[in-house]
This record gives sequence, C-alpha cells and structure tokens, in this order.
Amino acid sequence: MSFRLTIIHPCVGRRAGMKRYIRTWKMEPIPAAMVAALAPQDIERRFYDDRLEPIPFDEPADLVAISVETYTARRSYQIASEYRKRGVPVVMGGFHATLCPDEVQRYCESIVIGEAEETLPELVDDYRSGRPRKVYRSSARPKLNRVDPDRSIYRGRRYLPIRLVEFGRGCKFVCDFCAIQSAFGATQTHRPVDRVVAEVARVRRPGQMVFFIDDNMTSNMEAAKELMRALIPLRIRWVSQASINVAYDEEALALMRRSGCQGVLVGFESLDRDTLKTMHKGFNMMRGGPREAIANFQRHGLRLYGTFVFGYDRDTAETFADTLEFAKEQGLFIAAFNHITPFPGTPLHARLREEGRLIYDPWWLDERYRYNMIPFVPKRMSPEELGAHCLEARRSFYSWKSIFRRFRQPVNHRDVWMATYFLAINAMHQIDVAGRNGLPLGDESWQGNLIPA
Repeated sequence: MSFRLTIIHPCVGRRAGMKRYIRTWKMEPIPAAMVAALAPQDIERRFYDDRLEPIPFDEPADLVAISVETYTARRSYQIASEYRKRGVPVVMGGFHATLCPDEVQRYCESIVIGEAEETLPELVDDYRSGRPRKVYRSSARPKLNRVDPDRSIYRGRRYLPIRLVEFGRGCKFVCDFCAIQSAFGATQTHRPVDRVVAEVARVRRPGQMVFFIDDNMTSNMEAAKELMRALIPLRIRWVSQASINVAYDEEALALMRRSGCQGVLVGFESLDRDTLKTMHKGFNMMRGGPREAIANFQRHGLRLYGTFVFGYDRDTAETFADTLEFAKEQGLFIAAFNHITPFPGTPLHARLREEGRLIYDPWWLDERYRYNMIPFVPKRMSPEELGAHCLEARRSFYSWKSIFRRFRQPVNHRDVWMATYFLAINAMHQIDVAGRNGLPLGDESWQGNLIPA
C-alpha cells in the first residue's frame, strides 16, 4: 500500500457557527504546495484547507503535515490533537516551529526547525521505514532550486484571483518587531531567476495580478533587478513588498515600471525619527524620508500600500492624527494602521516580557485573546485606547471622503483599469475595517482537548 501523506493548511480562527471564512484571507497557501512538491513523488498526497472545507479526520493517513504560523498555532494544535487521538502521527514546521520549537514539539511526533527543502524528504522516508526522529533541523539555509510549488493541490478550491509566486526568502534588515529576521537570521536567499520566470509564465492567467510574496523583494537589489529585466517580455502586472531604500535607486524604479509592477507595500511604520531608531528602521528617514520616497515611487507610476504601526513608547493620540493626515495627503493607494504585535523570537517580545508588560503570555495560546486585541501595556495610553485609535484611523482612511481625496492622486487613476481597481479595493477595505476584530484563535466550537506529547 502506498504511503499516505495528508497536508493541512490551518485557519487562524473561527467563531462558533461561522459559515463563511474571511474572503481577504483566502489566498493560495504556498507552504502547503511546497510540502507537496518536496515530498517523495511515489507517495499518495492529500490536501485540505481548513479555511474552505471540513477536515476528514477519520480518513486513513500515515502522516499529517502542518505548517504553523504564530496566529495559526492554537488551531494547528487542535487539528493535531484530532489526528493524534486517532493514532496518526503529526509533523509540524513553519515559522512558529522555528521560533518556538519547545512549544510546538509538545503537540507533534516530529518537528522541522528551519526551512524544509533538505529535511522534509528525509523525514518522510524515515516514517516510511519506521525510524522517525523527533527533531529535523536544517544545518544551513538551503538553495531554493530544488522544486516549484505543486499547485495541483489547489484544484477545486476557490482562492482569490491573484497568483502567488516566491522569488526571495528572508530579509537583510533587523527590524525590532519582525519575526522574519529572527527566523532567517537577517539573511535572504532567492530562487534562480530563470526558474521564477518559467513559473510565472506557467501560472499566469489573463488579467490576473502576480504577487511576489517575498518578505522584501529588494533586499538583494541586484538580484531583484535581474528578475525584473527577465520579466519585461512577459508583460504581466505584479505587486510585492519592498523596503524604502528602493525609492532612491532610479534604475530599480524604472525596471519595476517596465516589468509590470503596479505597486509595492512599503513599511513606513512611523513618522517619528526616534521611534524608527527603536525599531531599528532609522534608514526609513534616509534622503528626505517617507515624503521624498513616496514622490519618487509615484513619479514612476508606482502605487503604494503604506503600513504604519503604533504602540511604541513615544506614541500618543496625536501620533495617529499626524500619520492619518500624512497618508491621505500623500495619496496612498491603500494603507494599514495596526498596533505592534510582539511575536515570539523578536527583540520587541523579549523587551516587553522583561519589562513585565505582556498581558497574555503567550498571547497566541491564551483562550481570552482575540484577533486585534492588544496583548501588552503601552506607555502613553491604555490597551483599549490603542485599539480604538487604530480602528478609528482605519475607518477614517477608508471613508468615502478619504477615498475620493486619494483618488485625485494621478497615479491612482492613470487608466480605467487602475481607477476601477482603486475604487473596488478601497471599498472592500471599507467593508472589512473591523471584520476580523474579535476573531478567536482556533476553532471556538471545538470540543476536544489538546494532546501534548
């Protein structure tokens, strides 16, 4: 009989009686497709997306694989417990497994620490031969040239109409709040350009956007430029995430535009120089800071998804007002106004724990915690005030008055397609301003008990 591997993509959480999952969270799960691709090809593979369908726990399986993020940790342990009480072994990997290995390995038979390119095939073979180990750890960052995601597992499932493709993994910066730099040691690796271009050509669909899911696409600027040159003949539309330094590289900006870039997410985070230094993002103030950077992006026809975070020790109610007006005045395409979240393994989490300011510890497992709750005590406002200010900033930014004001920025309506897209995506964000607030982590209706190893 063929060895049976079941791959699960867990949801963040679900309210009791919840019929539909949050639409904006229904993107293709690339980690699950990578697990399917890395597994030996002579085994039977099945995939279930917890966001879209019930998991058939009684279906025969020889091994279950779950990629765990901090927000999905509680649900992952619930799913694992259902399989383990049926005698099915579970392996867990992903960011959270790397950042919190002692916690994660309590709820599974085996854990993959670090990237899985080298260890997952060995792990499956060990289970097939009946000699599995508890811990599989990558000794170094692997080369990302082994396989492409196996997208055949997506068949029959309705994801958002945007194609996700990975080029680079990791980031060279050491931002105080970022779990990416903790997981990858402030390094970045990338896939061969020809392999990425071939994948884009294979998966593209007419009219669909390609989203390069890199944590920072321009962390290695020369590699990013090489990719962009190779993308020009494909005539695609694409978006990604980038650090602010790309705004001062004229060649990179021109290549972004020529290769089909429609816009980038840039973490501006704060307009306060001292706060940025605390974040280890003082480079955001280089060469004139955010205002000059935005002007450069827009001059090249590139739209901006600006992100801002609040809750650092210098932040007050006035910080929100100033940031909100800046985002509107600059004509940002869309923006995020979120409180900082102390993810495990980050300097921010360690500092707040040492200062005794964590309300829930660990917040991702506390039954009282809900999505968008403030899990720490800010210095200059209460947790409730911080949450309320973030919510009000989002409501104001996505009000129709603000939408029409930002629509006047030429880059946001330069053609009919983009004008329509601007109005549609802003209307969607307006509807979803508070849609995720209060979502429990894990399935609220689950009646089982977590089964530790």
